[in-house]
Amino acid sequence: MVQHQYEKDPFKGTFGSLENLVDRISEVIKCPITIEDANHRLLAYSTHSDATDSARIATIIGRRVPEKVINSLWRDGIIQKLVQSDDPLRISTINEIGLGNRVAISIRKNNEVLGYIWALEIGNPLTDGDLILLKNAAQAAKNQLLQLQIRKKKKEEGYQEFFWQLLTGHVKTHEEIKEKIEQLDITPPPKFSVLVFKFQEEITTKTEQQITYMITTTQQVKITFHVADRRELILLASPHSFQSSEKSMSDFIEAFISQMKKRFGIEHIIGSSGTIYENYEKIEKSYQEALTVTSLKGQFPDEMSELYSYQQIGIYRYLDIILEKKRMDNYENPTLLKLIDYDNIHKSHMLETLEVFLNKDSNVNDAAQALHVHTNTLNYRLKRISEIGEIDLKNPNQKMTLFLDIKLRKLAKNGHL
Repeated sequence: MVQHQYEKDPFKGTFGSLENLVDRISEVIKCPITIEDANHRLLAYSTHSDATDSARIATIIGRRVPEKVINSLWRDGIIQKLVQSDDPLRISTINEIGLGNRVAISIRKNNEVLGYIWALEIGNPLTDGDLILLKNAAQAAKNQLLQLQIRKKKKEEGYQEFFWQLLTGHVKTHEEIKEKIEQLDITPPPKFSVLVFKFQEEITTKTEQQITYMITTTQQVKITFHVADRRELILLASPHSFQSSEKSMSDFIEAFISQMKKRFGIEHIIGSSGTIYENYEKIEKSYQEALTVTSLKGQFPDEMSELYSYQQIGIYRYLDIILEKKRMDNYENPTLLKLIDYDNIHKSHMLETLEVFLNKDSNVNDAAQALHVHTNTLNYRLKRISEIGEIDLKNPNQKMTLFLDIKLRKLAKNGHL
């Protein structure tokens, strides 16, 4: 029977839909089949008996592969192999994610992956002849996925144009924005934040595909719109109802940056988010807040390495206003000038020591560790700083003033916002 199938490809011809094709593949290969797009969203699936696994059931219910399954497949190098090859790949059972024995193959046009076919092995494993048939099935699915890709691209171009209108304030009222979102057949998010990711280099077509993969497969937040502009990726994201809003955004930003590095080798991404709002008229405001955070993280990479949202940055959001006031008054903090002169004469690091001490909330142990010195050494330096600068490091008003003036000097030196 298998030899007969080799002689005549059972997947030649027109199937009309992916549903018809997936049923045909299941009939020929004699096992449950799913077809996904390149971002692991479920496109079609065949029926299955009671002998299935929880990963397949969760994929069908959620209409996409669960994120924990995707993460596991990346960790085990499975996704990487599928992306690099057009041959079927056997995948052994992974009990912790409910994945049974499978064979997977990428559906591709040249070097671009359009999607995947997954065959769940139940009972007998697939034969070499079955693997050849699965490869033929991937070819049959290619044309249908190409048509889906074209329709999807046109739809996304419309989404992106509308998103730019929101970011630039061209659609004004909450009700008007809500109505237009619904006209795009999108569920309006109950609350949202604009997220900005700044890349070190311009976002290429390949990078944009990798970004789309990341934001489509994530289940940490819901992404309503996205657009790439030169070195920036801009998202309209909303937390899931059961999540802490602020934390979910920060966790997603951290995960996105980490996984872009691990999976695609893209490093040095700066991520930020604006305030979470419920009124759609605030989309432009949230976007501008995210841009402010991005700029400040560039100015203060060490101090703000673990800060992502406009709410988290605290006093930093007012530095530009204070700097303008300082320039108008032509004021320089005499304590800092004395420490700078001392450092220049003695080749010491009194100003740096003071800054680290203040950054660490006057915690001697933490500051000593950050400076890589003994606490006794730090205590001696702090005593000299008090003497040189004629300041009281136990006075909260003086310490706050010094902290601000140090940051203002850095801001003015690096370039104003």
